[in-house]
Amino acid sequence: MSADTHHVPAWVAAHALTPSDIDCATAVMLKILDGKCKMGEVDKLVMAALYDAVRHRPGERFGSTEHALIATARQGADDAMKNAIYERRVLAETEISRPVMKAFKAMTRAEGLFADWPETARDAS
Repeated sequence: MSADTHHVPAWVAAHALTPSDIDCATAVMLKILDGKCKMGEVDKLVMAALYDAVRHRPGERFGSTEHALIATARQGADDAMKNAIYERRVLAETEISRPVMKAFKAMTRAEGLFADWPETARDAS
């Protein structure tokens, strides 16, 4: 199954995302690249599209260093890069509280980021 993420830029334009939301999207991208993300494959593609749509916006904690690391890792990760992603992902998870991250994920669901994909289709991938 392939996910159509064409709606993500319009979704971003229609929602007033906070710097904290931008940090959460960055942290999720780090987690996806680290292989520790428990989301279904479609959810991962949608979240990666969300990250791509907001990475130019300022976060509270994360910025150009994380974005450069993510860009490099997306080109292919050797062992050193995998370790760098792992270390930054772990640090990111300590910098964003679980309630903040859970609230971000709940907001994306409640506000329709995944509306085109029923839960069963997203988890089956």
